[in-house]
Amino acid sequence: MGFNVKSQRNKSSVNLMEGPIIKNILLFAVPLFIGQLLQQFYNMADAWVIGNFADNDAFAAVSSAGSMTFLIVGLFNGIAIGGGVIISKYFGAGDKENVVKAIHTNFLFGILASILSTVVGLLLMPRILVWMKTPESVMPSSLSYFTIYFAGVSTVIMYNICMSIMRSLGDSIHPLYYLILSSILNVVLDILFVAVFHWGVAGAAIATVIAQGLSVILCLYRMCRIEEYTRLDFKKIHFYKDMMSEVIKQGLPTGIQNAVISIGNLTVQTNINSFGSYAMAGVGAYSKIEGFVFLPIMSMSMSLPTFVSQNLGAKKIDRAKKGSVFGILFGMITAELLGVIIYFTAPSFLKIFVDTAESVQYGTIHAKVTSLFFFLLALSHCAAGVLRGCGKAFIPMAAMLAFWCGVRVVYVTSILKIIPEFQMISWAYPLTWTLSSIVFVVILLRMDWNRLFSE
Repeated sequence: MGFNVKSQRNKSSVNLMEGPIIKNILLFAVPLFIGQLLQQFYNMADAWVIGNFADNDAFAAVSSAGSMTFLIVGLFNGIAIGGGVIISKYFGAGDKENVVKAIHTNFLFGILASILSTVVGLLLMPRILVWMKTPESVMPSSLSYFTIYFAGVSTVIMYNICMSIMRSLGDSIHPLYYLILSSILNVVLDILFVAVFHWGVAGAAIATVIAQGLSVILCLYRMCRIEEYTRLDFKKIHFYKDMMSEVIKQGLPTGIQNAVISIGNLTVQTNINSFGSYAMAGVGAYSKIEGFVFLPIMSMSMSLPTFVSQNLGAKKIDRAKKGSVFGILFGMITAELLGVIIYFTAPSFLKIFVDTAESVQYGTIHAKVTSLFFFLLALSHCAAGVLRGCGKAFIPMAAMLAFWCGVRVVYVTSILKIIPEFQMISWAYPLTWTLSSIVFVVILLRMDWNRLFSE
């Protein structure tokens, strides 16, 4: 069943199983970083256009959308990440037959997830907005945005599925090219629909769906034209029961983790909403800034599962361990340096998105509490990436559910009864990052890497 992995690589792939560890990880991670950076830029374009060409309520609706969309989309994207780990494992082991099955199983899963997300999102969205205590002034804009977003949510899910498949095979370049094009389109459509046509939040949602749809089309074009066994062939899309079971077994913990953490974040957002639209807008604007800090964390945490799983599949334990150490340290140091910058410059950055003093004040309070603890956020995410690459997806799920959901919800709902001040909500994040980081460090230090081959 074996074959020459190296001979099957295309020129856009990075060989993570040979050569300098740091150089190859960075070569693989940099396109992911640039891609995430572009996504942040066009998310900022959404925020900037809405903030400058619509009212504060419209901006509050869009800026607070992240927690709710991630509640549903995060579940399926988490499973897609698990599917990518399965592809990487078989690819590293040289198991051609199972690589083909895993690719087409992941694609089929994306189709099913898209249908389910659309239905569930449209049905639950109005009730969730009420549960989140969305202010009456913001409700019409929120309903308009989410209705359009979930009607076209398949574009978001299928792009993540295609990107996960390509990334698991070592190709992080082509998804970047497609994201550049879709980002440019998104900005152009934002300006056209919101600033020129004055469609408000509906225009921003339509622009996002169209731009994301372009990236899906480009990914599919590339995947169907690869002259190798990894080519996507629609005739091979079948329900492989064993492979689907393996994909879900590996990915479901991450999917559940994403969804339940979103519930915790929705609880936090609900309490933020209770302080009014200025608090919503201020924290929403800060989330755009924080998104940039999250970029090196995200790119490295996305790279580590592929690196670790490919090298474990190739039985290169020491290489997997050394890459893991580098990835975690890189994420922590980079995130903290950026966190210090945000701590001292938050008001200036916030004014890019919101022009009301009250919103800037709320955003600054949130920044002062959280930004100096970004190294813990990086540690948790990168360590979780390593564990997923090791096939231990249940561990980060359990830790993050316990702390990022359970503790976070209990803390926020309790502390405001004792100290009803806005900044107490912000402290939920450093507290839970600290707890999860302690658990991950202990587990990684005690883990027997040699036993991973027999599991």
